[in-house]
Amino acid sequence: MVVNMKPCAASRIPPAIVRLLGRMQGVCFAGVVAMSAVGLQLHAAESPAAAAFRKDVQPLLANYCYDCHGDGTAKGQVAFDELKTDDALLNHDLWLKVLKNVRANIMPPVKKAQPTAEEQKRLEQWIKHSAFGIDPKNPDPGHVTLRRLNRVEYRNTIRDLMGVDFRVDVEFPTDDSGHGFDNIADVLTLPPMLMEKYLEAAKTIVAKAVPDAPGGKNYERFFGKEVPATADARREQARKVLGSFASKAYRRPADEKTLARLTALAESIYNQPGKTYEAGLSQAMVAVLASPRFLFREEGVEAGSGKKSHPFVDEHTLASRLSYFLWSTMPDDELFRLAAEGNLRKNLSSQVTRMLADRKSEALVRNFVGQWLQARDIENVPIEERAVLARDDGPNPDRERNRRRFRELRDKPEESLTPEEKEELAKLRAAFRGAGQPRVEMTGELRRAMRQETEKVFEYILREDRSLLELLESDYTFLNERLAKHYGVENVTGNEMRRVTLPANSPRGGILGQGTVLAVTSNPTRTSPVKRGVFILDNILGLPPPPPPPDIPPLEDAAKNTTNRSPTLKELLALHREQPLCASCHNRMDPLGLALENFNAMGIWREREQGQPIDAAGRLITGEQFSDVKDLRRILATKHQLDFYRALTEKLLTYALGRGMEYYDVETIDRVVAGLETSNGQPSALLMGIVESAPFQKTRNLNAPLKTETTQPVQRRADARKTP
Repeated sequence: MVVNMKPCAASRIPPAIVRLLGRMQGVCFAGVVAMSAVGLQLHAAESPAAAAFRKDVQPLLANYCYDCHGDGTAKGQVAFDELKTDDALLNHDLWLKVLKNVRANIMPPVKKAQPTAEEQKRLEQWIKHSAFGIDPKNPDPGHVTLRRLNRVEYRNTIRDLMGVDFRVDVEFPTDDSGHGFDNIADVLTLPPMLMEKYLEAAKTIVAKAVPDAPGGKNYERFFGKEVPATADARREQARKVLGSFASKAYRRPADEKTLARLTALAESIYNQPGKTYEAGLSQAMVAVLASPRFLFREEGVEAGSGKKSHPFVDEHTLASRLSYFLWSTMPDDELFRLAAEGNLRKNLSSQVTRMLADRKSEALVRNFVGQWLQARDIENVPIEERAVLARDDGPNPDRERNRRRFRELRDKPEESLTPEEKEELAKLRAAFRGAGQPRVEMTGELRRAMRQETEKVFEYILREDRSLLELLESDYTFLNERLAKHYGVENVTGNEMRRVTLPANSPRGGILGQGTVLAVTSNPTRTSPVKRGVFILDNILGLPPPPPPPDIPPLEDAAKNTTNRSPTLKELLALHREQPLCASCHNRMDPLGLALENFNAMGIWREREQGQPIDAAGRLITGEQFSDVKDLRRILATKHQLDFYRALTEKLLTYALGRGMEYYDVETIDRVVAGLETSNGQPSALLMGIVESAPFQKTRNLNAPLKTETTQPVQRRADARKTP
């Protein structure tokens, strides 16, 4: 007989089995009952997360996703109907990708049927609370590896502690980066050679700042007005001086054993014949500055936390987290005082306001924006002005022919050249030398103005608490005369960077029209729509594409079979996308990058490239069509504002915490984004959302007993084991 099976509420037979049974002929009723019983036994042993998946999520996937990810199809090596074990079903990496793609409207594809808002919410809730096991009342704050001060933090801390401006860029090697930032704990290692440099630096800094004899500069700042006469009094004063110094240097009160060792070290020096009291204390200060407790940001938890799995960090740790986040330096006296009193957590809002008003908060602007938007790279990015401008001018057959002939003659042995060839070579060389400098140069002055433009726009929005969406679309920017001339903006004079209202319909408002972004996402001789597209996906939309597969042929290879004219980059990319291996990622990147093609590699507006009119129109993978960069800005600021809020929150939270984002951070990010949405993107909502979040306020207690969570027992234990 033909059996028409429908899943009953009791059996919960997986949809894939139901469809298989529906196609079978001659299946006896007893066999169906037997299979149903097997289904009951299998699902009786399922975890709550798996049971919720079968009931609430799998029907959604069957309706909207199985065309590409089920029923024998596994695009991207994902088949939702093949998730047969808890380990496979609760794969965090898989569901994090699903969550991001669904929220960004990338999946299901725009031409396919779309889930309703209620259905999407149901999927999101299952991912967050079942697959990820997030407890919204007590989210996992994660754990940050003991973090070394990076070069910027070291320089600023030494400045505030010792009054010395130490040139870390000369004395120390460049810090490694992770997740786009150079303050990530896992990459800030301490090799032996760097430890030696820290010791030498400590000696140099103390020698500059601290007098080694009576009457020297800084007698009162470090030691008081006069040296006590008796040995006991000297010892007590040394203990007091070194206690205060070490507590500031370590960013928390120094313990008694540490004070005893430091005092004994100072005493052993100044009691030697010919040695001064000041010299003894100076040597102890060197020991403090070379100590791991100064070089690393030691953290602790609140007293009485016991076996809590997610205890609050203590107030001294909170003070350091706050000061290095907003100032890239040690806490000041007020933060130390509030932490010592136990009142910092109660006064966070007022302290954030105070700290942002301080000039030291310029460090947040320069260090965060400099890395998030790559603004600090502009001063060193290689640009070959002649080659860039030549592409804008269009092909010049005579120039190319002369260049080829010059190379041909130059590469011949001189003794083999005929007199006529020598004369020809001399004329060609003179012609190229006579060409002079390119009409536009990326001078150091221009590059600095570009960096300052990006920093000042962000700083203006931050300090005025304006909408962060103005980073995407605005009618103003910050310019001086040199940069305004480069952009073609009139009536700006002088070297001072100032806020300038842009002409109507200008393409410059927002970071996508700034020279920093446009230059650092280009190649030395031409624009790179791929780099620009990746930049937008990663930094604006929070959806970075995977790394390219190995042995990808150069883009120019796609032009081998084209006509004898030079194709535009848009045409080259269209040919490149014809390769199946390249299409999936380039369909996301290329439209975004090509929208910026009217800006050349130096950020200059142009209408033609390689003699052909530039066509910046396109269609995003999410379906929105645009004609130029102005349309794209509007789409990003309106249709994708939540994507932008999430991307910016992830970047700033990564910078604030010194670690990359994990699946368990989704709840924190969602709460911050909700605050941004409610406030129309005010920076104050972003900063306070981060400062008040569980990852910023708490830490994971690695000594606490693991919860026996039925939703993800294996994965949680693996996470705990791999955490240092």
